[in-house]
Amino acid sequence: MYTSSTSLHYFFYVHYNNIPGDALATQSGDAVSGASDDHKLPESHQQPSGFQRQVYLPRLEGIRVGHVQKVSLVPDKVHEMRTLSLKPLLFEIPGFLSEEECRVVVQLAQMKGLMESQVMVPEGQEELTEQLNLSAEEIFNLLDLNQDGQLQLQEILTHSRVLDGIWLTPENLREIYAGLKADPDGNGLLSLEEFRLLGTDAFQRFLQQRGVKSSQLVRNSRHTWLYQGQGSHQVLRDLKNRVTRLTRLPSALVDLSEPLQVVRYEQGGHYHAHHDSGPVYPETACTHTRLAANSSTPFETSCRYITVLFYLNSVEGGGETAFPVADNRTYEEVSLIQNNVDLMDTRKNCDKSNLRVKPVRGTAVFWYNYLSDGQGWVGEQDEYSLHGGCVVTRGTKWVANNWINIDPDYQRQARYQQLVSQQEGAGEGAEDEGKQSVSQSSPEQLHPDDSHQEL
Repeated sequence: MYTSSTSLHYFFYVHYNNIPGDALATQSGDAVSGASDDHKLPESHQQPSGFQRQVYLPRLEGIRVGHVQKVSLVPDKVHEMRTLSLKPLLFEIPGFLSEEECRVVVQLAQMKGLMESQVMVPEGQEELTEQLNLSAEEIFNLLDLNQDGQLQLQEILTHSRVLDGIWLTPENLREIYAGLKADPDGNGLLSLEEFRLLGTDAFQRFLQQRGVKSSQLVRNSRHTWLYQGQGSHQVLRDLKNRVTRLTRLPSALVDLSEPLQVVRYEQGGHYHAHHDSGPVYPETACTHTRLAANSSTPFETSCRYITVLFYLNSVEGGGETAFPVADNRTYEEVSLIQNNVDLMDTRKNCDKSNLRVKPVRGTAVFWYNYLSDGQGWVGEQDEYSLHGGCVVTRGTKWVANNWINIDPDYQRQARYQQLVSQQEGAGEGAEDEGKQSVSQSSPEQLHPDDSHQEL
């Protein structure tokens, strides 16, 4: 998850290091990319020798909301894939898994054991902010989006939504104000003087003293990871192959992506709205290619080009996957909180989301977290991919996630694939042809089948 606390640190860093042209901080605090006709790092971040562009990522067409396509994913069976939204480009495939396959995945996860799911600020970012040596006035001016000299609740929450895995709402922000006596006049606004008296770490100190309930966490669930490569259970390998056929992506990209994540939500479990990926700029590295990038960057993020979400059971009550701004005309993060309604708060406002997908056993939904760059590669983050898990009101919810990791910077992705291929070749005699370099993928890999048909 790309958290808002990460956004705050990055926002400060961008502002005081003057990112040129292709990533400027806008008045709303969001970063906006320039023309996406190349996705290259500055010269200081690039290797002397580049990879010739040979791979173009296929991208499915949504056509229109409600459009249905026939897809061939397994022998002797045709699935129907329905377009749920165009922003983000989102599809639903009923019966993607059989009832038995769902049962096997759940059992494998239980056998391995599940751990508490947490969302934490990446290490080093607090220190980075300290290194910037920002004054209270400078921080205040950055947070004051409309420059009216006062901080509104939504202005603070836009860049400080998450603190150490704790979800801040307008209500508990007011509670913090009261507990710290930060707003003497009680108007819900902070002046510069009040902000100075408050201190930048006051929120964390207050929450530590008060304690935190599970319902106040960004997510309340347990999860585990299941390997899908050679030697894994046949159901897991079949699932990965099905995802490859569904997305039409080269098998090399799917094979080297994250393992299958299996998540269990008990009654009361939830996951507030978030993006699975963050925007990538010269100052940010993708987690999966960072070591191969051979460069030092202060930030990293998960670069998940596609999310494929599987429902492993039918939930008795609640547990929908909500897309708060699906097919909205515009997207502004500060507008997600209006009249004390926080669209990112899935515990309270799931019913106000533009789109909700009901969890039905065996159904898969998948969407693109990035736009296309117009030249067959990964472009800017699709902000409309904001999504979350509504509260489970009855029963238990089991889901699984396949994330396809692709670096928006083609050179870094190709270098990463080449390094992995070389390591495998040295260790296994280069026998595994399924994980060859992206730069050497064959046309058959790029378009492995013609499984998508119009209905």
